Amino acid sequence: MKDTQENTNRFPSDRGLLNKTFRLKQLTKLGVKLDSWDHVIALAGNPNTGKSTVFNSLTGLRQHTGNWPGKTVSRAEGGFTYRDKNYKIVDLPGTYSLLSTSEDEEIARNFILFGQPDVTLIVADATRLERNLNLTLQILEITQNAVLCLNLMDEARRKGISIDTYELSNELGIPVVATTARYGEGIDQLLAAIENVAENPRPFNVDSSINISEELNDAIDELQKDLAEIYPDLPNTRWIALRLLEGDVRIREALDNGELQHLSKLYRQPPLDLHEELVLMNEKE
Repeated sequence: MKDTQENTNRFPSDRGLLNKTFRLKQLTKLGVKLDSWDHVIALAGNPNTGKSTVFNSLTGLRQHTGNWPGKTVSRAEGGFTYRDKNYKIVDLPGTYSLLSTSEDEEIARNFILFGQPDVTLIVADATRLERNLNLTLQILEITQNAVLCLNLMDEARRKGISIDTYELSNELGIPVVATTARYGEGIDQLLAAIENVAENPRPFNVDSSINISEELNDAIDELQKDLAEIYPDLPNTRWIALRLLEGDVRIREALDNGELQHLSKLYRQPPLDLHEELVLMNEKE
């Protein structure tokens, strides 16, 4: 793939809350050089879902490996061209969750949250869908510019597993594509879904059907307002507010290491005594 020019003006102009300057700065801190890329894709998923095979199917030989900045965790980047648009894809560490304190989960979460990829491509094992949906739902708490890739469909068929991708897409609110990446099955449909999400970004929509107490809602709203004033370009300040109220260690560390350092003066208090309700709320989500 040929790099044509520095990518300073090639992002869609209708990204809404996503500020181009903020995003470019965060991606640079995360070690991503944009150059001539039109869109950035984060590749996420549980271990052993065939995520690397999906990565190879999309990028071919246009890939390289290295480490995450300041980390010993390896990462792979690649690229591909589809309908005259250049896509950079960053393979995130395989994780089961974004809420734990492991280094892999921190890297994946920070890239999706602060890097604001145009598309988060979630690879799931079609034979273990229920377990894999845990990560999917956590990602959808951060961004709804996502595509769910149900991989290993050949194994699912052998086990007599049938999945209604249309209904699942309606339930999740994102495109769902069935693939068997090792045989190239579904890759064309996956590319079309990625393009559709990348070219038509959506602002984050809070699920109003989740019932929480007035006390918790007021606490979230107050902290979310402070976050939005200081970081107007973050795609989902509500998610950060929830993590802060839970006493999330990694998010609190982010207050001091750069990403959210200006919020330190606003959040120097112990987490609210709302843990049980927050846990119940996460289960509903």
